[in-house]
Amino acid sequence: MDFGKYKYQMAKRASEARKKQVRVELKEVKMRPKTDSHDFQFKIKHARRFLEEGNKVKLTIMFRGRENAHPEQGMMQLDRAVEALKDLGQVESKPSKMGRFMTMVVGPLKK
Repeated sequence: MDFGKYKYQMAKRASEARKKQVRVELKEVKMRPKTDSHDFQFKIKHARRFLEEGNKVKLTIMFRGRENAHPEQGMMQLDRAVEALKDLGQVESKPSKMGRFMTMVVGPLKK
C-alpha cells in the first residue's frame, strides 16, 4: 500500500471525527442572595436555555458586605435554582464557598 495514500486516509478520518465531536461549554449565571423573584426567573430562563443547548451551567452567588455573614441565604437561592432546573439538569458539583462567591455546577441530563 502507498504510504502517502494511507496518510491521506488517516487525515480524512481525523477530520471527520473532529466534525462530529460536541464541545460542552461552561456558561455562568451570576446572582446575589437577595435577588428578587422576577430577576431570579429571568436568570433561570437563561440557565434553562444553556442546558437545552447541551452546555453546563455554573451558578454563582456573589456576596457583598454583611451578606457574607449569611451564607444560608445563598444556599437557599441555589436550592431554588436546582429545583427549577431539575427537569433539564443535574448537580455535578456541590455548592462551595470561596471568599465572596458561592458556586455550583449543573450539567445537562444524560440521554
